[in-house]
Amino acid sequence: MTKIAFLFPGQGAQYVGMGRDFAEHYPEARQVFEEADERLGYRLSEIIFEGREEELRKTERTQPAILAATIATLKVLENNGIRPAAVAGLSLGEYSALVCAGAMEYSDALPVVQKRAKYMQEAVPLGQGGMAAVLGLEHEEVLKLCRQSQAHGCAEPANYNCPRQVVVAGHREALEEVCRLSREKGARAVMLSVSAPFHCRLQKPVEDKMAAVLEEITLNRPEVPFVANASGQYLSDPSEIKLSLVKQVSHPVLWEDSMRLLLKDGIDFFVEVGPGRTLTAFMKKIDKNVQALHVEDLETHERFLRHLEEG
Repeated sequence: MTKIAFLFPGQGAQYVGMGRDFAEHYPEARQVFEEADERLGYRLSEIIFEGREEELRKTERTQPAILAATIATLKVLENNGIRPAAVAGLSLGEYSALVCAGAMEYSDALPVVQKRAKYMQEAVPLGQGGMAAVLGLEHEEVLKLCRQSQAHGCAEPANYNCPRQVVVAGHREALEEVCRLSREKGARAVMLSVSAPFHCRLQKPVEDKMAAVLEEITLNRPEVPFVANASGQYLSDPSEIKLSLVKQVSHPVLWEDSMRLLLKDGIDFFVEVGPGRTLTAFMKKIDKNVQALHVEDLETHERFLRHLEEG
């Protein structure tokens, strides 16, 4: 029998128009966007459906926007009776995964991720920090290059996404040095279009603020297995999940480890729920034989349902 895991995307997956056709065709999806507007006190749905790209790219808008588009997609899948055997989310996507697992209320997640975005953006002055992707080197090689670049500032692995692909975060000068050294070794290295250095020690000041925010909400035990970014292991105790969410802001995302854990435990179908197909691409690189699809609009939703029927 097929065992499905739902995977939830993080920041960078956003685009204007995401989730709009679900909102137009499914009341349960439309309600998700309406709740976001009401809970946050502004028309987030307008920014998502017909706003300007530069407005949607602002971290404080991006994070709740991706959460809303993702949960709207999830509601459509749930309406079709599709339930996962396990969940995981990349960075911001952990909050969507916890909502899916019944551990966190969507109404709580919205203001939490908006505050998270604000704190993470404020941790480093605009223009001083960033992120870069290194493709073609082993994880240990990238770590070594980060250490070699420390004279230029902080540079640390932030996301271990899949084999021979690591995202590095820190000060821009140090990241540029990592990119230069990576290219000397024949790797591909590119600076990413993000406004802050996530998942590195520069985000350490955010931890206490996030701990205070999370203290104000109730978490339940997940109803399905939940894999945490910071450890690449299952977590079920609410207090441990909160600690992991706090740790996650300044520690690397162990995505490849998380996926290998799910594979080891018999998950054989991975569904990326929400905007983009980045996690689907990672999954194919982690295990090229595994089934992996993304669902983000009516077309991909229909394709997924046909795939299930054909079995």
